[in-house]
Amino acid sequence: MAAAIDVLRKSLLDGLDPEAGPPRSVVPVPHGQLLLMPAHWGSYAGVKMVTAAPGNAARGLPRVQGNYLLLDGESLTPLALLDGIALTSVRTAAVSAVAADALAGPDASRLVLFGTGPQARSHLEALSCIRPIQDVVVIGRNADRARAFAAEVGARTGTVDDIAHADIVACCTTARTPLFDGALLPTSATIVAVGSHEPDAREVDETAVARSTVIVEAVSAALREAGDVIQAVQAGAIDPGELVGLADVVSGGHEIPPDRPRFFKSVGMAWEDLVLAAAHFEAART
Repeated sequence: MAAAIDVLRKSLLDGLDPEAGPPRSVVPVPHGQLLLMPAHWGSYAGVKMVTAAPGNAARGLPRVQGNYLLLDGESLTPLALLDGIALTSVRTAAVSAVAADALAGPDASRLVLFGTGPQARSHLEALSCIRPIQDVVVIGRNADRARAFAAEVGARTGTVDDIAHADIVACCTTARTPLFDGALLPTSATIVAVGSHEPDAREVDETAVARSTVIVEAVSAALREAGDVIQAVQAGAIDPGELVGLADVVSGGHEIPPDRPRFFKSVGMAWEDLVLAAAHFEAART
């Protein structure tokens, strides 16, 4: 995870422009969706294909499956086939950690974690790489699952009231409506939300968005896919011109006001998968 965070940060510092990436293609098929995410950067190209089949639960199969095909950037010769779901689990949390490292206070130690699934686990690992996380509060829809997850990772369960004392809030759920009242956020808090890339789903309400400096991977992608942002724009809580790109924050090109919460909304982009797939391929060859 630490290596993933470092390589993603370095790609942005080296000039990778998230705005230049092609949009995600979502192709409906009779029993679900195909999601295609191509990218090119440096010496490599690649594409992730993810399938979403809602009926797979009845078949005893995962609802979401996928693979990543890494290509040589010049000849476009296939080089490696990676587990797309494992790659997504790492890269999503690593991108959040890159953002949080640029946004959260250096002593941030109190984490409120929404969710009990793979992304919640990955985010705890990633955020612990960049900050001295000591107090973790888990909030989950299923109380038994939340208690079991908290016990497993050395955390405790809590309620949304814990947000008032949080340094970092990580939203890693499949929720389609806001998880908490944005008025609860302290001005020193950093929020990351990764649960959705659909315009009609959100984990964070317009109150939180209006109060915060909002950072996104790419403004164009956020305005296409980030329901947390799109719905706040529609409600008049934020102007699209106020959105800040992650690359500007990482490079130090945008100063973050100290008297407002910081909100990083991630939809997941193809460049992130490519950068990590290429780094994994190169490490495997040494």
